[in-house]
Amino acid sequence: MKRTIAISGGGTGGHLAIARALMLECQKQGIPCIFIGSQSGQDKLWFEHENGFEAVYFLKTSGVVNQRGLGLFKTLSSQFSAFIEAQKILKKHNTSCVFSVGGYSSAPASFASLRLKIPLFIHEQNAIKGTLNKLLSPFAQTIFGSFADKHRNFVQTPYPIQDIFFQYKRIRQNIKCVLFIGGSQGAVAINNFALQIAPLLHQRGIHIIHQSGERDYERLRAEYAKLQIPITLFAFTKDLASQMQEADLCFARAGASSVWEMCANALPCVYIPYPYAAGNHQYHNALFFTQKKLGLLAPQEQLSLETLNQALSLDIHSISQRLQEEISQGGAKIILDHILEHIHSHTIKH
Repeated sequence: MKRTIAISGGGTGGHLAIARALMLECQKQGIPCIFIGSQSGQDKLWFEHENGFEAVYFLKTSGVVNQRGLGLFKTLSSQFSAFIEAQKILKKHNTSCVFSVGGYSSAPASFASLRLKIPLFIHEQNAIKGTLNKLLSPFAQTIFGSFADKHRNFVQTPYPIQDIFFQYKRIRQNIKCVLFIGGSQGAVAINNFALQIAPLLHQRGIHIIHQSGERDYERLRAEYAKLQIPITLFAFTKDLASQMQEADLCFARAGASSVWEMCANALPCVYIPYPYAAGNHQYHNALFFTQKKLGLLAPQEQLSLETLNQALSLDIHSISQRLQEEISQGGAKIILDHILEHIHSHTIKH
């Protein structure tokens, strides 16, 4: 029976994008893999009908952070039940290792791997480790990540993103088109700022592309109509890479996948971190780039016309050139090759 890799974790798109990247690489190399996630979050939306996995499991779990009293007890009880179930799943599929992408969805399979003495590998997407990854890091064979980390078992790799962001890469010369990304759920602060500065951008002959998010689409459509400004407005798209290709400058949150996708595309960005992200990790993601003068950091409570002036003063040609040097293709392959090498050497020893 073939040995299987279990990929676990999720909750948000950032976690799940890594899970998909590794699954696609497993497919390329003919390695069977399964997915263990949660009934909550976006896990089912992403993978319920995904044929790339030999099997998918969605366990009844929810996040522990910020839980108190009875809520905490119920959450821990469901996590423990899922932990028992995860052990059965790992045994059933003759699992050779567990690859955790983080998030509460990954807890049952990660702890089950430790209980069954199955090698655990972790991917940390952000510049600041998540709570669960901090807890599990001492027990992991390797922690992969694209932001620097001082942990003894850390291996730095290119961020695993879709090749299309590299294929659509171009070096920007000047600002003729600006992209606002409000996210799939919408970011009201970014959307409001876009409306505020849209007349000024229009006056300068700069075209606007705006992903509003589903919840804010109708409001923005009406507001832009009042302004009588021709723009490209949409609620959400799976083809964000082509919209990035059109843009010369982007205003966006600083989630891990987003910052590295823009980096691969050589698209300069004004990073507007979500201020309530766990551990303020989006701020630290943005800081990684802005400390190298590869973009502008703009906390949402400080957004103003001065932010626009600073953004339009960026040397986007230099930034665009240097961004492409921060990332390379093949992140998922590097990760999987490292895992397979460890499994192979582990098998020989035993």
